[in-house]
Amino acid sequence: MSPIAIEAASPPHSRSFMHRFAGAPLPWIMPVIIVIGIFYLYPVIDVFRLSFTNATLIGDNQEYTLGSITNALSSPQLPDIMWATLVFVGGSVVGQQILGIAVAVVVVRGEKRGLFGTTILRTTALVAWVVPGIAGGIIWQMLFSEAPYGALNSVLRMMHLPVVAWLSDPSIAPWSALISNIWRGTAFSMVVMYAALKAIDPSLYEAAEVDGATGTQQFFFVTIPQLRAAILVNMILITIMTLNTFDAIITLTGGGPGRATEVISLYVFNIVFRNYDLSGGSVLSVLMLIISLGLAFVYASFLPKEEEQ
Repeated sequence: MSPIAIEAASPPHSRSFMHRFAGAPLPWIMPVIIVIGIFYLYPVIDVFRLSFTNATLIGDNQEYTLGSITNALSSPQLPDIMWATLVFVGGSVVGQQILGIAVAVVVVRGEKRGLFGTTILRTTALVAWVVPGIAGGIIWQMLFSEAPYGALNSVLRMMHLPVVAWLSDPSIAPWSALISNIWRGTAFSMVVMYAALKAIDPSLYEAAEVDGATGTQQFFFVTIPQLRAAILVNMILITIMTLNTFDAIITLTGGGPGRATEVISLYVFNIVFRNYDLSGGSVLSVLMLIISLGLAFVYASFLPKEEEQ
């Protein structure tokens, strides 16, 4: 029996209930709410709860106290770690945005001209994103290694140039970690920018050409304004992902030399799984959440409003 026949055979009050059920959004989104609540909301609430305790990984006795918050936020290592995080996250956002837009523009213009190699370029850029963070860290560790087999220093030796302490110099190691993260994250920015470039109305460029605009002028006065929303959304995503990155750093430098490359995500990992301080790690996790939400709200405030579009 067809659904129409079933509905016709149903009593009037039953048909009315079915119509109300079909038009109500809550029954349809309830499974999603349950899944999010179990797998996302509950862990967040539990982290907030643990931050007000003295919980550890090796003890069952928990007491509610504000001492964990005071100890975690007053740690003498925290300012240096926050500075390392600022350099790592800020440099990654700027570098990935610039390179992502550059690669996307090259690919789109190459496709318009039917140039050979645009698909290869796009695929090559995506390889970096497919490689796991730990594997990427190992790859860059071999490239930056100061041992005789280190790729970059081997090239410098062949050119009779002095070798560089890529990973053992505290002033250079943060930039080495930054380069490796930019290499890995550029592919994501390229995909976002590529999709945004494809969505730009070609008539805008035709009008600009009629007005005598050069290629550079078209890029800065047509392309960039049209990419504004995509750039800001991409900045939100890059910031959150980079702020939570620690796998590539732990294999590349382990946070060293000293604490030169120990970002806050790696610091949380060390506190919880090496110091067994679950409450201290929870406090810093809440701090990371606050920073992520704060930056997301700042970025979102610059998004074009509906009337502007």
